[in-house]
Amino acid sequence: MNKNNIIKLIKLLKEIEKRNLLPLLKYNTGKIVHEKQIQFHKSTKRNRWVFGGNRTGKTECGAVETIWISLGIHPFKQNKKQTECWVVSLSTRVQKEVAQAKILKYLPKNYIQDIIMTEGKKSAPEQGVIECIVLKNIFGLTSKIWFKSCEEGREKFQGASLDFVWFDEEPPEDIYNECKMRVLDKCGEIFGTMTPLKGLTFIYNEIYLNNSNDPEVFYEFMSWEDNPFLNKKELERLSNTLPKDEIESRKYGRFSSIDCGLIYTEFDPSVNVIEPFNIPSDWQDNISIDPGLSNPLSCHWYAKDYDGNIYVVAEHYASNKTIEYHSNKIKEISNNLKWKTASNGMIETIIDSAANQRTLSSQKSVVELFYENGILCNSNVNKDVLSGISKVKSYLKNINGTSKLFIFSNCTNMIREIKSYRWGGNDSPTKHDDHSMDELRYYIMSINNKFETTKKSDLLKNKEKFIKLLKKRL
Repeated sequence: MNKNNIIKLIKLLKEIEKRNLLPLLKYNTGKIVHEKQIQFHKSTKRNRWVFGGNRTGKTECGAVETIWISLGIHPFKQNKKQTECWVVSLSTRVQKEVAQAKILKYLPKNYIQDIIMTEGKKSAPEQGVIECIVLKNIFGLTSKIWFKSCEEGREKFQGASLDFVWFDEEPPEDIYNECKMRVLDKCGEIFGTMTPLKGLTFIYNEIYLNNSNDPEVFYEFMSWEDNPFLNKKELERLSNTLPKDEIESRKYGRFSSIDCGLIYTEFDPSVNVIEPFNIPSDWQDNISIDPGLSNPLSCHWYAKDYDGNIYVVAEHYASNKTIEYHSNKIKEISNNLKWKTASNGMIETIIDSAANQRTLSSQKSVVELFYENGILCNSNVNKDVLSGISKVKSYLKNINGTSKLFIFSNCTNMIREIKSYRWGGNDSPTKHDDHSMDELRYYIMSINNKFETTKKSDLLKNKEKFIKLLKKRL
């Protein structure tokens, strides 16, 4: 073996030794990577969550993210020179077995400056319960990772000022809210990794549905199929042994009751929700309105490309407002989109047929009031609920498994509603938070339907009579 080969071999052995000593360097490197983990780390949102099944790699996300930030070596974000955080587990036992074990696995020992123990010896931290790890980061300063247990109660989560909090599994709501306060003054962040076994909890509403439309919320589902390092045959065997009601949460990371009564099970945010782009003017198709006064008025702008794909490109959604207010908003958004108008310059829409009705409190219908404010509403819509739902489903995912309905991410109210749209009694949807769902159906049912027929000219009528006469003679 020549000298150059010996040098290469020595370098290779050193690299192997280095990688054996530093599992952190092995994380998501090589020919096979866990793409969902990378997406989580790259997100710049300040409230990020992974809803993952068991053994999907979700806990590694939280542990590595915690270490990267604490050491100041995050590869996708601007690093702080000094940080302090909490790692929150449901109990000290779970802390020791899960979050603490993952931190110790990935944390390079030469960066540990001190370990404060709650139970056990710091010479063998993996065998005890850690209270705090003090790190010397790459800036030559110290960062601290504190471990907390939900068993301590909300009072033990007060007073601190933190850069971030990692929740390993879903915490009680009062502790979650208290931790949000802990990162407030530092404009810090929260991230969580959990298997949603508790049903439709506050995390379902606050994160998955994002009821408050918080622009800093990010989530992703992580299933067994997303983890490229799991044995496929073993996964198939385990899938066949799991109870049906646990498959959704333990395999796919979905909320355990999310599909119980959910109407649009075909909806996949990673597919059906897209970032806005400038649509060509000839894609502009229609505007659909579900009117409301005390209830929200929902209005969306719909575009259709040459392949028949539908795009929901803009949203107006507001309650307790006048028709004049809604009309001005519709005009404003239409002007920003350079939306097409009728030959008389008015904006054309479709609207719930109930908008034609006059009430005792008003001598004019909603359609008439919109007309007076420059909005021309066609109320001749197909309101067959079951047929409309079926057609929307076919656009969300057709028989080939592909989608033809895409919603811009800024249409937050429609996205929230479609996630929570559920069946009620008598095979009917629940009449709650469904305003976007109604006008989505109106629009989808209007595709290829001509509500207004063009009046035939006398010349065309005579031509059709002549053709019929010829056919009889032949």
